[in-house]
Amino acid sequence: MLNILWVFMIAGGILFASFHGTMGKLTEVFISSSTEAVNLCIFMLGVIGVWNGMMEIAVKSGLMKRVSKAMYPFIHWLFPDIPPQHKANEYIAANMAANILGLGWAATPAGLKAMKELKKLEESNKGNISKKSYTAGNIARMSEDTYEASDMMCAFLVLNISSLQLIPINMIAYRSQYGSVNPTAVVLPAILATMISTLAGILFIKGMEFIRYNGRNKKKRRRLQ
Repeated sequence: MLNILWVFMIAGGILFASFHGTMGKLTEVFISSSTEAVNLCIFMLGVIGVWNGMMEIAVKSGLMKRVSKAMYPFIHWLFPDIPPQHKANEYIAANMAANILGLGWAATPAGLKAMKELKKLEESNKGNISKKSYTAGNIARMSEDTYEASDMMCAFLVLNISSLQLIPINMIAYRSQYGSVNPTAVVLPAILATMISTLAGILFIKGMEFIRYNGRNKKKRRRLQ
């Protein structure tokens, strides 16, 4: 869908420039924007490398396991169906820690791994596969055969999207690259905005959990009657 959207925007711009006789300016913009994009990528590569490296060191040194244990009461409150020693807890903690630091690049791999673990946990709870069949091929077949996300996966997605950020590194780096006088001026507004979005996400998650819980209780009461 995004590819179609980009093609539509580029083709529309070229047609508009051709009808208005501004193809020369369009060519200049294409060249200058391409150069600017490459420079920005090179600049951001250093930032990505530093922070992703720090996150990898945290994982290898066992720091993320300690963070996961410290965050487990909060994670368990949000995801009560995840067992205490499950791998999903560590990946969710790593994703949340990376998002809090504004490291969207480092948060993505942990988020994908957390989704895979939540998927396996859901399939295990349903009894569709045995614990010994958790291979890469089986996971791929499961994702192809089942298209419905579990409640835990939806809750994690909401939490990941809201993502509280104490240090918006992405925005600070962009502002610094484009010559901002005070690149860190966005820190406080970013904290307030993401705090509100995270609070809204948590309220939504717990609200849906309350609705599901009441719905299950009503079904049980009807069966008993």
